[in-house]
Amino acid sequence: MTDQIPPTDAVLRRLAWPLRLTRAGMFAERAVRAFWPVWTILLLAIAVFAFGAADALPLEVLWVALVLILASLIWFTVKGLRGFRLPTREAALDRLDRTLPGRPITALIDTPAVGGDDPASRAVWEAHVARMAIRAATARAPEPDLRISDRDPYGLRFIAATAFAMALVFGAIWRVGDVGDGVVGAGEASISGPSWEGWVEPPLYTGLPSLYLNDITREEFEAPAGSRITMRFYGEVGALRLRQSVMAPPAGETNDTAAPAQDLILERSGEIAVEGTNGRSWQIVMLHDQPPAVVLDGEMTGIPPGQMQFTYTATDDYAVISGQARLMLNADAADRRFGLAVEPEPREALVLDLPMPFAGSRAEFSELLVEDLSQHPFANLPVTLTLTVVDDAGQIGTIRETIDRLPGRRFFDPLANAIIEQRRDILWSRENAPRAAQILRAISHRPDGAFDDDGAYLMVRTAIRRLEAAVDSISVETRDQVAEILWNAAIELEEGDLADALERLRRAQDRLAEAMRQGASDEEIAQLMDELRQAMDDYMQQLAENAQPGEDQPDGGETMEMSMADLNEMLRRIEELMQQGRMAEAQEMLDALRQMMENMQITQGEGGDGPQTPGEQAMQDLQDTLRDQQSLSDDSFQELQEQFNPGRPNPQQGPQGQQSQQGPGQPGQQGQPGQGGQNGEPGEQAQDGQGGPQSGQPGQQPGTEQGEGRGGEGDGRSLAQRQEDLRRQLQEQALDLPGEGTEGGEAARQALDDAERAMDEAAEALGRGDLADALDSQSEAMEALREGMGELGRALAQESGTEEPGQGQADGTAPPDRPLQDPLGRQAGNAGAFGSEEGFEQREEAFRRARELLDEIRRRSAEQDRPEVELEYLRRLLDQF
Repeated sequence: MTDQIPPTDAVLRRLAWPLRLTRAGMFAERAVRAFWPVWTILLLAIAVFAFGAADALPLEVLWVALVLILASLIWFTVKGLRGFRLPTREAALDRLDRTLPGRPITALIDTPAVGGDDPASRAVWEAHVARMAIRAATARAPEPDLRISDRDPYGLRFIAATAFAMALVFGAIWRVGDVGDGVVGAGEASISGPSWEGWVEPPLYTGLPSLYLNDITREEFEAPAGSRITMRFYGEVGALRLRQSVMAPPAGETNDTAAPAQDLILERSGEIAVEGTNGRSWQIVMLHDQPPAVVLDGEMTGIPPGQMQFTYTATDDYAVISGQARLMLNADAADRRFGLAVEPEPREALVLDLPMPFAGSRAEFSELLVEDLSQHPFANLPVTLTLTVVDDAGQIGTIRETIDRLPGRRFFDPLANAIIEQRRDILWSRENAPRAAQILRAISHRPDGAFDDDGAYLMVRTAIRRLEAAVDSISVETRDQVAEILWNAAIELEEGDLADALERLRRAQDRLAEAMRQGASDEEIAQLMDELRQAMDDYMQQLAENAQPGEDQPDGGETMEMSMADLNEMLRRIEELMQQGRMAEAQEMLDALRQMMENMQITQGEGGDGPQTPGEQAMQDLQDTLRDQQSLSDDSFQELQEQFNPGRPNPQQGPQGQQSQQGPGQPGQQGQPGQGGQNGEPGEQAQDGQGGPQSGQPGQQPGTEQGEGRGGEGDGRSLAQRQEDLRRQLQEQALDLPGEGTEGGEAARQALDDAERAMDEAAEALGRGDLADALDSQSEAMEALREGMGELGRALAQESGTEEPGQGQADGTAPPDRPLQDPLGRQAGNAGAFGSEEGFEQREEAFRRARELLDEIRRRSAEQDRPEVELEYLRRLLDQF
């Protein structure tokens, strides 16, 4: 059975609602276009009067404004009525029909002009009408076009709507009624009687809302001190009067109690009364603003190597806005012996700003203050700490605490400790300058075996000359310069450049023994134990690198084999004994450890004397390249610091500009027996006539020239030349890379190509002196190198069939029963660098160090006196972390 096409009338009836909606939309369009000025003027006028324009304008100006508003409304209303036309049904049908393809509604109400009697023509027409009926049934009312930008190009309607919304939120919409009082004037207002209004506005910092006195029916209420009370009287002047006892009148002045506008400040509890018709009175209880309070949570503690920290808690009834910590020397509590026997010179207090929370309430909070005061004259001396906090009302809360010792850096090298003691005495009083010069001259008289660093010795001799150059008394500037020189010398001796791993190990053991003798804190002991572990790791690695394959072991005598786990157990036991206070036993075990480490030899494992496979050789070459790139990156960063901060002390750099820490894989570049300066020449001699340490003496480190190639290999090459050499070296290694044709080998080659490209960009940046961009490219190169080494290790493991794909050894050459190990017996990491990826028990310590590094980067980035280039580099580091 064929479908029945709905008749034309039925389709038109279905269009009734779309037609009504279309007609309503057309009505809205025409109304908006015709009357938009009317409602714009109305909204703007309401907003203006809601904000009190009727009270602020003189009566004449108010009349003129009202007349203009009324005339404008009449004009635009008449103009709108003349141009407004109601939409007809036919216009609505036409609008709806134009939204459909083919104008189907027109076809439904149309008739054929010719061929009406022809059956064939009529059949065609009926078929066409049937199709149009189906199409018309899908009609939907079009959205009205309410845009009138062509009529209101300046957006006045939006301005009026915004002002009206602000009046609803922030204004007093009922104040529009004040227009009537202003229009009728005082004479007619007296007919209905006088009126009044009042508000109580608390201070902004309290965050409390305003009070409308007309709405307060109770006889007593509370308000904060300093609240502003505003009263307004309307009607005949003198009909209403204000009586108050909350504010004392200014000296020599009398208040006009009948003035139409009066403002008061709440200074005390009292009464406010409106006397007259419809009068009212209130008792106001003033809420006093309590002063803030601050307490010190716990004790001031130290963070090795030299930071101090303490936590404080501040409270206030509203908010604390600022605070300071004031440190003063407590000379009476000091050990007044030796250089402290004389009276100290007066010094200004050290003032530190207390950290405030960035977000949240400041009514009660706790914050941590961390500062490095190691170089301040008060460091390691008793001080008086005064904490002060201030609230918005200007009230102050303070406490005072006595600190037995202001935490600062402690030196465990005996010579460095002696130098720091003389520095302390000079800063205590300049009267100690002759005594300090004499002691410094005594400890530097025979430098052999005492000074391990030429730079430190020369700095001490320079300080002696400056102290002895003054006839009567050294100046403040000279004192501060000498203190800076002695500090740098002590740092060099405490953390100085010891190229030999055994000497570094001995130094770490000596410092730990000195810490036991001085009774160091647990934090300082923990830091020294970390340094001892690191020195032990370096020594073991150097022994492994120096051990020759096939080397004969000594015959005869007793030998003992110890693993790294055994050594770590000894260290743990030493630390445990120190924490228990059993220092004698800890010292004995430390001496035994020292003896064992000096007599230790590294034995070669099975197969260690065989030739390296191509995979092992390639992995070793890439490891060397990665270490060299890391060393070059460190030198570039130090060069960036020195370029923009020539006067800023750098604990990793000696006074002569030489690098004070050797990079991995470069042991003994300085200070080796028989090694001269940068070009093989003897170092610079002391010039004070006292016979300083000579270059080439045993245990002394020759001076180096300052300039290009600083901190590198000592051959005078610039940073750009060293970077280019590394790029060429990597290019040659990539040509002979094993694993060709495998997926892992191709991935390794792609990663090395990326590393070579990054090295090339770093060399170009170094050539033009852009160290910040060079550091970014160097970091990218190291990351690509690590990725390439990992891919190469997995490719070689799959090729040899020793492990499942994706789980190969670091270089893919170790058999399953003998995994690749580093010189300390640990399994090598998958990235190709020696390390441990199995049961790493000290991860928490590594994370702590990472956090300390991040905090140091943040601290430096907050110092706005640093050059913009360095700050930009530090910000990029923070973005990566």
